[in-house]
Order: sequence, then structure tokens, then C-alpha cells
Amino acid sequence: MPKIRVLVANRPRLMRDLILATIADQPDIEVLGELEDDSKIAQAVADMKPDIVIIALDRADERPAICDYLLIHYPRVKVLAVAPEDAQSVFFWSDIRSAAVESSMEGILNVIRGTMPPLLRVM
Repeated sequence: MPKIRVLVANRPRLMRDLILATIADQPDIEVLGELEDDSKIAQAVADMKPDIVIIALDRADERPAICDYLLIHYPRVKVLAVAPEDAQSVFFWSDIRSAAVESSMEGILNVIRGTMPPLLRVM
């Protein structure tokens, strides 16, 4: 079975390190790389072709602008936006659908593996 390919583009550094620590040792997940600069996300997705991109969520009530671009240009890519301060995460996928996600190791791994609880599927 192919590994799930993940690109981590979350800031600040501590949040990126926590996410990497959560997923790096998972046998079914391949971390393609990490980005510190949001402006490089689109090019990295074009080059690396990840299944999931993990980005920063600055405001829980506002979808990050990069989501629209990625979901329109790369409809197979899924985006997990994690808020560093609020312990909130939002999962975005095709046609810009979204679901609230528990900001925990289990919540993040469930999104990456596509095993979200049915009640959290669509917001």
C-alpha cells in the first residue's frame, strides 16, 4: 500500500515541530518536507504532489487564502489547517468542503488517514 504523502507548511516553528513529531514515525505516512515560508506552498505542491498539506490556521472563522488556490488547481490535495493558539483545526477538501477537527494527535492522524468520524465530515 502506498504511503500517504504529507507536506508540512505550518508556522510557527513549535507547531511545525509538534506536527512533525506526531506524523514522522507513522509507517503509513511519508513527510515530503516542511516549509517555513507560506509563499512557497503553491510551488512545493506542484513539485512534490502531496496528498495532504498541513498549514497554519490564523483564524478559525476564516479559510486561509491558499486553500482556495490549492483546491482549485490541485483538486486531489487535501488541506489540514491547524491553529496554534486555539487548539482548533479545520480540514478542507474538494469543492472547498470543510470539517472541524480535534486538534490532537489522534485527530490529525485521522484526517491524514481519511478516518474522520462521520459526524465531523462536513461543516
